[in-house]
Amino acid sequence: MPSASSAASQPPRPVPSRLWRDGDFRKLWFGQTASQLGEHAALVIVPLFAVLTLHADAGQLGVLRAVGQAPILLLSLFVGAWVDGWRTRTVMVLTDLARTLALGAAAVAGLLGRLGLPTLLVVAFAVGALSVFFDVAYQASVVRLVERDQLVRANSALEGSRSAAQIGGPALGGALVSLLSAPVAAASGALFFALSFLSIRRIQRTESVPERSERSPRVWRRIHEGLRFVVGDATLRAVCLASGAFQLSFAAMMTVYLLFLPRELGLSGTAVGLVLAATGPGALLGSVLAARLPSRFGYGAVLVSAAALGDGVFLCVAALHGSSAMRVPALLAVSFVFGAGGQLVNVTVMAVRQAVTPDGMQGRAAATITFVGMGLTPLGSLLGGFLAEEWGLRTALLATAAAMLLSPAAMALSPLARLGRALPGGRDAPPTA
Repeated sequence: MPSASSAASQPPRPVPSRLWRDGDFRKLWFGQTASQLGEHAALVIVPLFAVLTLHADAGQLGVLRAVGQAPILLLSLFVGAWVDGWRTRTVMVLTDLARTLALGAAAVAGLLGRLGLPTLLVVAFAVGALSVFFDVAYQASVVRLVERDQLVRANSALEGSRSAAQIGGPALGGALVSLLSAPVAAASGALFFALSFLSIRRIQRTESVPERSERSPRVWRRIHEGLRFVVGDATLRAVCLASGAFQLSFAAMMTVYLLFLPRELGLSGTAVGLVLAATGPGALLGSVLAARLPSRFGYGAVLVSAAALGDGVFLCVAALHGSSAMRVPALLAVSFVFGAGGQLVNVTVMAVRQAVTPDGMQGRAAATITFVGMGLTPLGSLLGGFLAEEWGLRTALLATAAAMLLSPAAMALSPLARLGRALPGGRDAPPTA
């Protein structure tokens, strides 16, 4: 559609003051930002808790990460259709409260020495499942809280903070574990969910909830329409394939990486946190470059080269030896390059997806791509743990880092590589049953 294409083809503009004068939107933005930081910080805090406090081995860590990621595969499509019939403020407030209690209870049990791996598995699954509900609800809430002429800018503000949290949250989690103990870091992660709860519960605007008649058949029809639309578009199929390849290999690599840094390279908790935190400045650079490079060099060229550079840089890690004085600067550089390349790819892919998707299909297209991509992360985590046990940490890290290059290879062989300096136009959505 022309409106979606033209809006997505322009660099992000400053959010107008009229939007920020809306108190309810400010509360939503602050709550969503705090929630995303807590969610992505917990993705590192919980595994490091297992490694540093419970001395989990590679197989146990792979299972833990897979359990925390499984709700994306199991629930995302259904939650996306289910949330439409509920007040999103209620869903977000309840999930924030439940995640605060879950992480807080884990922190208290850890401080008392009463937290074992089975309980940590339950906490990881609960936080992951609740995060699926929150993530879907906050995206649906924008349409109900913001005037239609402000939707693009409101989504830009929310998606910007979400993308930054995806890169910076794990770095924050690693830093918290390094500066504090793992149980205290878990309590700090719970604080972010509590801040989100306090902010979102203050939203005053009354939502209009759609009628729930014939809810079950409509859920299945809408899921099928989203799947059919994505499968029928060559560009979106390529995004799905590249996303799936990246998420599978990245989940495997990160499982090995979180063991490799302290056990193979002998890094302290502080050094691990510092290395992970370096992705944050890299992501900031990637956001700046995303507003300039695609229109100058072409969207396809930027996507393939940024993905190849950002993913391929981890091949250097398996070759590291020597003193920590040499290893830490090299790892900082790796994290910085990965953060810059990853954020550049994230922003550019989002613009492409929005450009080729009509307004009425945006949510379902995003959910379908998330389902295909992020749904593979549990398998990747299990694979990483298996390879680390069978092949050793260094060989497993080299293999999983090499596998990450499958994502830019998929882009290079797809219509994505042929995109020029202008975004493609969208096609019509399929008729709704």
